[in-house]
Parts: sequence; C-alpha cells; structure tokens
Amino acid sequence: MAKRRRGRHEATVELTPLIDVVFLLLIFFMVSTTFVRETQLKINLPEASGEVQEVDKGTIEITISRQGDYSVNNRMLVNSEKRTLVRALQEAQQLQDPSQVSPRVVITADALAAHQVVVRAMDAAGTVGLVRISITTKQPDEEE
Repeated sequence: MAKRRRGRHEATVELTPLIDVVFLLLIFFMVSTTFVRETQLKINLPEASGEVQEVDKGTIEITISRQGDYSVNNRMLVNSEKRTLVRALQEAQQLQDPSQVSPRVVITADALAAHQVVVRAMDAAGTVGLVRISITTKQPDEEE
C-alpha cells in the first residue's frame, strides 16, 4: 500500500473582495444618508420693558424673519402662507404632551418684520386652538 501524503494548504484571506464590500457599504451609506440643514433666522428683537419669564419646555415657538419667513420649533417652512403655518402648528401641537390643555405659543419676530406676518402667525395659532400667546422682546439699552 502506498502512502498518500496529504499536502498542507495555507489558509489565506483574499482582501480584494473584502475591500469591494467595504466600498459598497460606504457608497450605500453615503447615498442613503439624509443631511439635516440647520437654519437659523437672524432676528433683531423689538425693545420693550417688562419682566423676564421662563419658557416652558412644552411651548411652541414661531420665529419670523425680517422678510416674513416662518419657522416653527426651528423648522423652516416652505412658504409664508397661512395654511402652511396652520399645518406646521398642528404637527407641533400633536407632538406636545396630551396632558397639557393648551401649550403656550411664543412668537419671536424681527423688529422690522411687517405687522401683517405677526398677525398671520397669531391668526394661525388661533385657528389651531392655541390661545396662550406670548411675544418675545429684548430689554431696551440703558445708554439711550
């Protein structure tokens, strides 16, 4: 009987298919990732004297720029129409704690924003049923 020798094969790992898979995963994640664009409206607040109040965490904040652009809870709206603002306020209201009767609405408008856009924001809040409305201001400078 002849003895058969079993040859030893060295185990090797091919890196080429591994690198291909890694690149495919990288491309997949790059394509499927959504990038959030953080936008903040630059606002110059009107001046008024008054008492400083704390803002509850259950508030809905409407920000209005000088050009009349709206933002609800730091989410820019696509246009300045009342129905868009009403829809955004309804969505923000649904995210609030249901135990709260009516969340507070804080309107932060630029000092040079048209009066009409502030009234439109108040009207949209009233349409949704939000009646606790506050308007933010800044303290006047003492030097003037």
